[in-house]
Amino acid sequence: MTIQINSRDKNFLLTIARTSIEDHFCKEKRVDSLMKTADKKLYEYGASFVTLTKNANLRGCIGALTAYQPLVQDVCEHAAAAAFNDYRFPALKLLEVEAISIEISYLTPPKELIYTDDKDLLQKLVKDEDGVILGDGYHQATYLPQVWAQIPDKKEFLSNLCLKMGLSSNAWQEKHLTVEIYKVIHFSEK
Repeated sequence: MTIQINSRDKNFLLTIARTSIEDHFCKEKRVDSLMKTADKKLYEYGASFVTLTKNANLRGCIGALTAYQPLVQDVCEHAAAAAFNDYRFPALKLLEVEAISIEISYLTPPKELIYTDDKDLLQKLVKDEDGVILGDGYHQATYLPQVWAQIPDKKEFLSNLCLKMGLSSNAWQEKHLTVEIYKVIHFSEK
């Protein structure tokens, strides 16, 4: 991690995310003035994912794997995108705003995982810690480390990730895919 995130920063970023979503329903854009009060370290480039849940069910998740803008701006944009532009869900309605919980994942830069075969890959993956990016040509998909809680078996994790990127579930066993790993600091409202 390049930016050290303390509890004050976490609370600030969660406030930015929620305000960004709420501003969608208001004429006044409060998030712009709020962002001006951010600690200058939050203006360093950082990559984030913003995950929305409602009644413990996924309601939206959008993010970036590599840093291309200041972290505070990244969180702001991804919060709004998770609420209104995640193709898997209808746009969030005003009545739902109070019912959602927001989680932010701040990512380390991805690093290539060098492996020889499928058995070596299974050995090198660290369950519950590694976020995983699988790639094959133009196909790419990722799971945040938090997904290990729903898919704790490494083989099943990789199989589901292959399906997510549009390949057969056993592609990770049949061909040599590009594998990158990353870590996250994640925090949520509730």
